[in-house]
Amino acid sequence: MQKSHGWETDTEYMSYVSDLLAQPAVQKLANFPQHHYSDRLSHSISVSYQSYLLGKKWHLNVRALARAGLLHDLFYYDWRVTKFSLGTHAYIHPRIALRNAEKITDLSPMEKDIIVKHMWGAALGVPKYRESVVVSLVDDWEAVDEVLIPWLQKVRHPFRTRLS
Repeated sequence: MQKSHGWETDTEYMSYVSDLLAQPAVQKLANFPQHHYSDRLSHSISVSYQSYLLGKKWHLNVRALARAGLLHDLFYYDWRVTKFSLGTHAYIHPRIALRNAEKITDLSPMEKDIIVKHMWGAALGVPKYRESVVVSLVDDWEAVDEVLIPWLQKVRHPFRTRLS
């Protein structure tokens, strides 16, 4: 289920991503779990919009943040069960996402760097742009928000969870 952070009514943000959101390849992400409490489309929109908002505040390339943030996890497998012989999920999936993104839109060098380097820290490859660091950090924060926060709510209210 997608969390609403006001992105749907933000006309500037939507001017950057509406063409991508209309793509079946992007909508297909709703069919794949991201973490325990979200799907990949919701996660990608959240990363995209939060990166865009930080970019506005810090005078960065908001178009690249919005678009590459949305496309950073454009892959179609369950990362928790699929294993690769050529490397870890942290290394492989950004390259798959880049290849899939290039099939649906033209990407700037910055957008390519954002997508490929969004796992910076867990995989090799130092970001070339500040925007790449922003998406990487927002992606990490969103993962914590999607996993840890719901878990903490269950721990704080164990009886409510069991009785539901």
